[in-house]
Amino acid sequence: MVGSNSPSGSPGETPKPNSDAIPHPDNDSAIEAVTQRVQDSLSLGKKHKFWETQPVGQFRDLGDTSLPEGPIEQPTPLSEVKQEPYNLPSPYEWTTCDIDNEDTCIEVYNLLTNNYVEDDENMFRFNYSREFLRWALRPPGYFKSWHIGVRVKVSKKLVAFITGVPARIRVRDDVVKMTEINFLCVHKKLRSKRLAPVMIKEVTRRVHLENIWQAAYTAGVVIPTPIATCQYWHRSLNPKKLIDVGFSRLGARMTMSRTIKLYKLPESTTTPGFRKMELRDVPAVTRLLRNYLSQFAVAPDFDENDVEHWLLPKENVVDSYLVESPDTREITDFCSFYTLPSSILGNQNYSTLKAAYSYYNVSTQTPLLQLINDALIVAKHNDYDVFNALDIMHNESILKELKFGPGDGQLHYYLYNYRMSNALKPSELGLVLL
Repeated sequence: MVGSNSPSGSPGETPKPNSDAIPHPDNDSAIEAVTQRVQDSLSLGKKHKFWETQPVGQFRDLGDTSLPEGPIEQPTPLSEVKQEPYNLPSPYEWTTCDIDNEDTCIEVYNLLTNNYVEDDENMFRFNYSREFLRWALRPPGYFKSWHIGVRVKVSKKLVAFITGVPARIRVRDDVVKMTEINFLCVHKKLRSKRLAPVMIKEVTRRVHLENIWQAAYTAGVVIPTPIATCQYWHRSLNPKKLIDVGFSRLGARMTMSRTIKLYKLPESTTTPGFRKMELRDVPAVTRLLRNYLSQFAVAPDFDENDVEHWLLPKENVVDSYLVESPDTREITDFCSFYTLPSSILGNQNYSTLKAAYSYYNVSTQTPLLQLINDALIVAKHNDYDVFNALDIMHNESILKELKFGPGDGQLHYYLYNYRMSNALKPSELGLVLL
């Protein structure tokens, strides 16, 4: 249920900006770009052997209006779901990773830290903290059996990992029980063993055992068939460090001092009533968020338990701020970001890039531009180096003015066993996957 043919066997892509530190003009639209890549794939007769056997939208069906939206295959009786795990190559065995166990959590952390998503130049690699992993993998109603590892039988070394967590995702007017698939990671030395397709089939089997038949996932590569293609944008908060480590570089006719001045932010936030979210705010934030997300074609169906888990601030994991009207005490606006550092590979001066990723933002009274600018100020104050955002929801409308620049990587969204008749524009998508 997740892209298996990227170099790292990973569901995402380490975002990295275009080469200049100054925002670039528009690229071609993401939809046009992915359409061209699909056409190139078809003309070359490129095969996606695994995905062509799966209930996902197929490239050959693009534009076929006779195919209905919705589930591609109907559920089978649970008694007919395969009861035994799929066979692994003989040196390996399945393990269920108990993320509450400190030793196991460290094993997973080390596997991901050394083998997970890197950028194309192998300069940066995602560095999920153990606190982040526990947050990401233990939402309300999670199943430990969906946290799947592969060990070497003899040494018991953990060499591969894949996860699912339960979610309710609304697709147009239908709320569908799904799993969100993430963290597909295979040790670098085992990439030729074709473990990823077996792992995808095994997590699919375990999800089916819970009577769930759809999934959502993302990948940095094009496989059959994206429901949306989005782009990462980056806002420098510490431009000197970003340039020093090769994340970005000086623009034409720009000096370092001019670049630092260009990205300078105010010392404090500007919106009256802007404060950190607290437990007592969960009902109000839930109402705001549900109302806001209702306008998008694909979005999560959050209740108060979900909001408490996903959005209540956790240090170095997720930050959420809101605007409480000084007059009425009404919660009118909300913004959030999560923390996902990257390891800096091969640099003598720096080891970590501290990155904030825009999460869910709701603007009703405070202009979105002002709200996100306050989020940038908070992130800068807390020593983040860069603030990243996808061009989904209403984000695109404010990115250029806030001095974000487009990155060179795209993120493709997929649904498993659910067909959509047309690809969505990023602005029609209300779903953020970690």
